Amino acid sequence: MAVVSTFGIEEEFVFLDPETLRPRDVAGGAFDHLSARPEWARITHREFLASQVEHASAVFTRPDEALASLVGFRRALAEEAKRAGVVVASVGSPPDANAFPTITDLPRYLRIVDDMGGVIADHQIQGLHVHVGVADHDDGVRALNVTRTWLPLFSAMTGNSPIWRGHDTGFESWRNVSQRRWTTTGCPPVFRDGADYDRRLRRLIGVGGMKDQAIIMWNARLSSHLPTVELRVADAQLEAWSSVLVAVLFRALVACVVDESLGLAAAVQPSAEAAPGPELLNASLMHSAHSGLSGTVLDPVLAELRPAEETVERCIRVLQPALEAAGDLELVRLGVERLLADGTGAARQRAAFTADGMAGLRELYGSTFAAAG
Repeated sequence: MAVVSTFGIEEEFVFLDPETLRPRDVAGGAFDHLSARPEWARITHREFLASQVEHASAVFTRPDEALASLVGFRRALAEEAKRAGVVVASVGSPPDANAFPTITDLPRYLRIVDDMGGVIADHQIQGLHVHVGVADHDDGVRALNVTRTWLPLFSAMTGNSPIWRGHDTGFESWRNVSQRRWTTTGCPPVFRDGADYDRRLRRLIGVGGMKDQAIIMWNARLSSHLPTVELRVADAQLEAWSSVLVAVLFRALVACVVDESLGLAAAVQPSAEAAPGPELLNASLMHSAHSGLSGTVLDPVLAELRPAEETVERCIRVLQPALEAAGDLELVRLGVERLLADGTGAARQRAAFTADGMAGLRELYGSTFAAAG
């Protein structure tokens, strides 16, 4: 019998000036207020920038519970934004930015600035991180090795940062482009097992600003402090329902790899002969960051460029047994239908910006941030 894995969701949010849509450094007050409330105290966190707050969710097994929690937190954060006279948004990057961000005054963050210098000027980004529970490091590495070929597809589905410093970048995910400057970035390598993963990460510490495992910037990794495999390629999502959609899709993928009762490990990865090398995977990540769902994407099983919509729909069929076992199939079908009909967050931002500039984006952020579903 298939085992339903747990999952958690981290969402990073940014406060913006209501006129310029540049970051506003008011997150400290919002953090103080939310962390003083019992329902939010354990899941509200300060982030790297003084304009950001992170929601690190509770552990879930059911997507309806996750959606209710995410929407509840977003509503509380929207109240804080109103109190401060700012806009709060869930986007991969703000549409405009200051020359250099204000860093949250914590020793670890200040050390990162010392190490990375000018890289930080453009590191004004917000991500969606999904954790799926695994039994141990070995299962986590098995899932991580397969997730590598799925990263371009997840990126194509979640681009939400097309506008940067007041201009349309031409990319769906400028956040993923910006992150390519870091010491560890893009697609992780293949690991033999959990011990190999731990050994190789230990060798990275102290090299190129890698002070600890938490700063490993691969698009997927094992958590440094939880028994989870973590998907990190997604931009922060306009609406909570799309964050939940990504979470249940990733959970299904992990289940296909580690749950032997499903017998699907071979079905969700390329054959040994077709397996793409790191150069193709990282090029495909750039391809997805640019085109999203509007063109082609690397098919994670065929390991070749295919039309994006066709690839999404075919991959849902591949994951279907795991989605059915978790009770998530209908949610995913409806969510993917909505995504393909409405477009990615990037497509919606681009349309709003083209129609009415910053005012159009401000209206879009206001109507989507705390939407119920």
